[in-house]
Amino acid sequence: MSLHIAADKGAIAETVLMPGDPLRARYAADKFLENAVCHNEVRGMYGFTGTYKGKRISIQGSGMGQPSIGIYAYELMSFYGAKTIMRIGSCGAVQPQIELRDIVLAMSASTNGGNNRNIFKGMDFAPCADAELFLTAAKKAEEMKLRVHSGNILSSDNFYDDDPEIWKLWAKFGVLAIEMETSMLYTLAAKMGVKALAICTVSDSIVNETLLSSEDRERSFDEMILLALETAVEIG
Repeated sequence: MSLHIAADKGAIAETVLMPGDPLRARYAADKFLENAVCHNEVRGMYGFTGTYKGKRISIQGSGMGQPSIGIYAYELMSFYGAKTIMRIGSCGAVQPQIELRDIVLAMSASTNGGNNRNIFKGMDFAPCADAELFLTAAKKAEEMKLRVHSGNILSSDNFYDDDPEIWKLWAKFGVLAIEMETSMLYTLAAKMGVKALAICTVSDSIVNETLLSSEDRERSFDEMILLALETAVEIG
């Protein structure tokens, strides 16, 4: 048992899906996992373990922001033996060709936060997805005929930025979308020797000024969840 996850040893699978929203964790477990058991309710950050097509998989909420996913991902890796973690989250598109409910596979994750600079003494670290996970997910997405975009994303520490136009700088350099967790996840995974990939559904378009409702963000991301589950089964 760790400080923030009250699961017994062995209660969490080696493959973990991590939505930011704990209610999405419950929704995904109820809909897609067989014999799902709740392994965590501490602070309302629900976690469940069950099977999908015979493979044991856990789904654990991470909360919002890099510090929050940093806590839960670290505890999953350090205390519970997680070997593969896939973030199943939402993001805001900053390229005009990316539409609502499209899926973004994060090859790498830039950040405006200070976590990595603290770790690397002011130097820049470029956190990347695990190549096997990324290639497997890309192939599965093609088989499933999903609208997918692959590239760099931004993990921002600011949801409400003082400069509402700052996203244009990142877009100019080809960043696809903005979210708040992936950079920290990839950095921890690199340190701990864990495979990691962020699969994000576009919940809003900053450039096109469109967005989904909070209920849609909780319950209408089935394609993303299935892509993560199918990827998990494929890699074994």
